[in-house]
Amino acid sequence: MGLSFVSRRAMAVGAMVVAGALGLSACGGGTSTTASPSDGASASAPAAAEGPKLVTPGKLTTCTNLPYEPFQFKEGDKVVGFDVDIVDLAAKKLGLTQEIVDIDFAVIKSGAAMATNKCDVAAAGMTITEERKANIDFSVPYFDATQALLAKKGTGVTTLDDVKAKNLKLGAQASTTGLDYVKEKGFDPKEFADSPKELLGLQSGQVDVIVQDLPVVLTWLKKPEIADKFELVASLDTGEQYGVGLKKNADPILLKAINDSITEAKADGTYEQIFVKWFGKKPGELG
Repeated sequence: MGLSFVSRRAMAVGAMVVAGALGLSACGGGTSTTASPSDGASASAPAAAEGPKLVTPGKLTTCTNLPYEPFQFKEGDKVVGFDVDIVDLAAKKLGLTQEIVDIDFAVIKSGAAMATNKCDVAAAGMTITEERKANIDFSVPYFDATQALLAKKGTGVTTLDDVKAKNLKLGAQASTTGLDYVKEKGFDPKEFADSPKELLGLQSGQVDVIVQDLPVVLTWLKKPEIADKFELVASLDTGEQYGVGLKKNADPILLKAINDSITEAKADGTYEQIFVKWFGKKPGELG
């Protein structure tokens, strides 16, 4: 016996409801997403919290240039340092794990490292400059930097003018503000690819004096084999400040997290603790 018209209509409506439910389930794909107005989501439905766009989900990937002690260097298989701890503050705020990528500093300062998605941020003892700001967005400053001159003991050098007057050979790390600074003062220094090669150049007699960031020089001088033969002969107050670098037109969520974490750490004493941990002195006491 055939079904009545009413029964057939009820079954058809039921089938449409089931099909609709199955279609919605299939769209889910097992992943939580935030619906946009075009998705047909109810205007009153709460939106899921959005995080920053990352190179690798769940990780804050940081480009740096190793080693640059005490800012970033290897301790066993782990990369540690002042910069690492500063970026960790933002990573923890965002519920992420920091992952560090070692890359040439020239690629970092040009902005290419972030532009090609090698990393989300760059923390490499990097001074904020107008030239770099053309290719990189920066966080608020997290370190006041000073340059220094390291020379063999007994040279009698106390200024850059002395270096020139004594016709001594000057060395500098390539792509750095230290290099730019001495070039502006009329020097044509020998360039070294990284800070360890620069120090080796001094130790091997390729140059007589080198210019490098003061904290790096002070860290070198903690090693007896260096302190026995070399000395800090001058500090050069260049008015520099370090910033965490981000891709141009940075993700606002990521930039805010970094800025907030630095600002909060300076206010609650965390910054000072990190500073003393790596430099042995409080901010403003390095010299």
